[in-house]
Amino acid sequence: MVYILGGWQSDYSANWARQGMDLAGAFAEAVGEGLAAVDLDPADIETGHVGNFAGELFAGQGLLGGFFGQVHPALDGLPTARHEAACASGSVAILAATAEIEAGRYDLACVVGIEQMRNVAGQVAAENLGSAAWVGHEFQDARFLWPRAFSDLADEYDRRHGLKYEHLMAIAENNFNNARRNPDAQTRDWRFGPGAFTADDVANPVVEGRTRKQDCGQVTDGTAVVFLASERRAKAYAFLRGVPLESLPRIKGWGHRSAPISYARKVEVSRDQPYVFPQVRRAIEDARARAGITDVSQIDAVEVHDCFTATEYMAIDHLGLTAPGESWKAVEDGSIAMGGRLPVNPSGGLIGAGHPVGATGVRMALDAFKQVTGAAGDCQVEGARTVQTLNIGGSTTTTVSLVVGV
Repeated sequence: MVYILGGWQSDYSANWARQGMDLAGAFAEAVGEGLAAVDLDPADIETGHVGNFAGELFAGQGLLGGFFGQVHPALDGLPTARHEAACASGSVAILAATAEIEAGRYDLACVVGIEQMRNVAGQVAAENLGSAAWVGHEFQDARFLWPRAFSDLADEYDRRHGLKYEHLMAIAENNFNNARRNPDAQTRDWRFGPGAFTADDVANPVVEGRTRKQDCGQVTDGTAVVFLASERRAKAYAFLRGVPLESLPRIKGWGHRSAPISYARKVEVSRDQPYVFPQVRRAIEDARARAGITDVSQIDAVEVHDCFTATEYMAIDHLGLTAPGESWKAVEDGSIAMGGRLPVNPSGGLIGAGHPVGATGVRMALDAFKQVTGAAGDCQVEGARTVQTLNIGGSTTTTVSLVVGV
């Protein structure tokens, strides 16, 4: 059993280049603030893991595990590794750390998710992020690759089941509304005028295909850090602080699946299946099975990968909140809203809170920790005890799901 002791998230509205911050500085801030938040010393860390997708492309920087030794002399010599799985990089870093703990190699791990993305022009950022697709083989006619890819997903839902744009915009509005309660959300102070959540070409212009501005997750600079512990280390941590071990959240279950990198191949394979992305469904089910969860009603909230509204629309039925193709029902009846049957993205998600690619999976785990410990502030889902995450890399090429609970 692996415990989450806590962590820290940066302000996702920040622009590091304008503030004179580089990756090393942001990394040091995350580790330092995280240690303070969890009341640990640098010498307590036994292994370090980094989730990062495109440090080389955005900042010309690789080998990010080496930043641990820059943070504090006690971390010089720490075993470290950097993990890349596109937008699922942070979750894969968490899985690597949990595996080391479960194997008995180490008792306390620090996992940092980090990405700098706002230091380049928008077109350059789009091209950098496009490296998570099958380069030279798909979406070559698109200026903005990922808006086009998930426009195709919306088209696929429309072909199979029918799809109304008003339901996608209701998803966007829900995430932006949730983000207003999140003090670290990138869009917390954004305000929208008339027509912003309609198919108005001026108020909500087309980006690619049927993907419009408000359908899109954000381009973000940001970090998140969590500290993971073995049961032995968690017991000692709880004892020193006079709290019961049972009050510390655990990663109760995990699912990790990969599919072919080609979007077209994924969709073709699923042509006669109930779910558009079977491997996403399998990752969700694997996490629940390992956690002993047999029904979606046992989940109190979810943090899902809404890189686009179509992605969240897909996540709703793949999570089992509705039958396949009927995600619109959970949107219309308020199931996904705060106070609904299964609140989706209380943090604001990638659309509202922001999406520093390598940090997103770590941020999701941290928000799950906050929810189940009652520490989510204005984003708190009342009575939350079990939260599931769904983190996706590429066109669902890599999917990781965690179940966190107390």
